[in-house]
Amino acid sequence: MKLTKDIFFQNFEIKKNTNNLKKVFNNLIKNKNEILKSLSTNYIYSFSKTFRKTHYKKFTPLRIIGIGGSILGSKAIYNFLDFKVKKKVYFIDNLTPKIENKKIKKKTLNIIISKSGNTLETISNVNILLKKNDNNIFITQNNKSYLRNLANKLKSEIIDHNNFIGGRFSVLSEVGMVPSILMGLNEKKFKQFDNLVKNKYFINSLISNVSNILFFIRKKKFNSIFINYDEKSEDFLKWYQQLLGESLGKKGKGIYPVISLMPKDNHSLMQLYLEGPKKNFFTFFSVSEKNSDKINNNRILDTYKFLKNKNLSEILRSQRKASEKVFINCKIPFRSFEVLQRSEKSLGELFTFFILETILLAKALKVNPYDQPSVELIKKKTKKILIKI
Repeated sequence: MKLTKDIFFQNFEIKKNTNNLKKVFNNLIKNKNEILKSLSTNYIYSFSKTFRKTHYKKFTPLRIIGIGGSILGSKAIYNFLDFKVKKKVYFIDNLTPKIENKKIKKKTLNIIISKSGNTLETISNVNILLKKNDNNIFITQNNKSYLRNLANKLKSEIIDHNNFIGGRFSVLSEVGMVPSILMGLNEKKFKQFDNLVKNKYFINSLISNVSNILFFIRKKKFNSIFINYDEKSEDFLKWYQQLLGESLGKKGKGIYPVISLMPKDNHSLMQLYLEGPKKNFFTFFSVSEKNSDKINNNRILDTYKFLKNKNLSEILRSQRKASEKVFINCKIPFRSFEVLQRSEKSLGELFTFFILETILLAKALKVNPYDQPSVELIKKKTKKILIKI
């Protein structure tokens, strides 16, 4: 069945009562918070139309500096839609002893993103990378922070990060949409929330999907494994990994999200998935790729002549279908997403689905999806150790 025009969705084959979840969902939509507002076309950005005109095609390449939710969304967008992006984009999204692409000769625009403005890793990378005459945009909360003070000192442009939207939920706010605009993408097409909440099949599929995941949790199945057949979606799934892990992992509860890249992992982990401990539920994820390398018929031996006239996408699709059939025979629970068209619209629909899924799961599990208290403990301990060195 089609979840939307551009996404096929096969739900888990479990039928559960969803009446309570429907009430929770209706209340969520009725009392729409800032996160849900950011998914809508009516969301009011903190940057002006002048910003769009001034910076749209001025700089190449772009260099985006951040970590976690501040950068995962824009990285997911870039890699999923790279065929639409005409400029090179560098992502500095971890702390390493040596920073790659430290020296870029062309005129570069740095986009520095940190909600708090005090993120240790981002501050460290910015300190090494930024040069005196660089062009910079800082996206951070409107408060007194290290990065805010630095931006003022450098006389850089500052875009306010919405105080009420945490990093992992911020992909369709300023945090993800400013980089998207600068990549030349259509920011408005990502915003599919208003259409989706009117789509009864989408809503029913979402709620039934959440109900089934809660059923697995009650059965002590805590591992959510994504069987991914699209390498360009790897960063999108890493975005989802953080969203799920950081939002639900509290009070001894949560789901452990694992990304498994196929068909490579057919030759390492599939044996474990099929015959190992039955503590997992699975998601098959793929994207229909129109431009795909074809098999050279002249080089195929007769023993493998069934590969003639095939392309790599057809081989991947056959492997996915075969794996799904084996999972059915082995009675292993799974759902399946197939994206039919790479576009801002289809990616926006996926962002919306998984954000709503995560919030509904959190409410059912009675945890706060918007905080990450234990992560803050590590930040404080790190600072104390650095002071003593």
